[in-house]
Amino acid sequence: MRSIAIPFAAAALFAVSAAAQVPRTADGKPDLQGIWQVRNTAAASVEDHGASWGIAAGRGVIVDPADGKIPYRPEALKKRDENYKNRATADPLGKCFLAGVPRINYLPFPFQIFQTPKFVAIAYEYDHATRTIPLDGSKHLEDIDFWMGDSRGHWDGDTLVVDVADLNEQTWLDLSGDFHSDATKVTERYTRTGPDILQYEATIEDPKVYTRPWKISMPLYRHTEKDFQLYEYECHDYLEEAQAGKDVKK
Repeated sequence: MRSIAIPFAAAALFAVSAAAQVPRTADGKPDLQGIWQVRNTAAASVEDHGASWGIAAGRGVIVDPADGKIPYRPEALKKRDENYKNRATADPLGKCFLAGVPRINYLPFPFQIFQTPKFVAIAYEYDHATRTIPLDGSKHLEDIDFWMGDSRGHWDGDTLVVDVADLNEQTWLDLSGDFHSDATKVTERYTRTGPDILQYEATIEDPKVYTRPWKISMPLYRHTEKDFQLYEYECHDYLEEAQAGKDVKK
């Protein structure tokens, strides 16, 4: 009994110590501010994946369902497979469209969070993307959609919960062609677990495409390099450039 109790006590002490290291704002909320970035290959595929064109092999980030697979409806799975075959030309990012949520958060580009008692704002290095998240309990806009959706946030203890609706159905979830419809809703959870780690979770529900809601989870890491900052990323439509090159040859 004693040998079991000691590891549990050590784990509890570690959790308390980590929580004590989380910086807080003047109003007592966890301070989420900083420049953050993933260190995974979820941008290639949120499921486990081997290496192929444009995709580096890596582990998936799906934690529910337990098998790590997106619970597609049969007809939707066929469309995903078709997207995968045509990803070289069909990926919306190839046309310089915005990535949408949650994909924007796990692209291989940093993003910066700003925080006040009334708003959280996120500036992304990729393609000048930004999000403004009210914390005032206001409702989503109606009869409109956005590439980055409409975000509304609230605090659940020490976790920032962001409900994202009104998403443009044209965005993908990764380079592998995983997709959603205009009925999708995303619930994000941001939890700072230490000075340099922000745990990110997103639950995706879309009754038109999936048989049930599913969830991804991953750590985001804070950039601590001296004078680190976001740089201006100017996207170029490589598909258009490739076509132009073909036309010149003709």
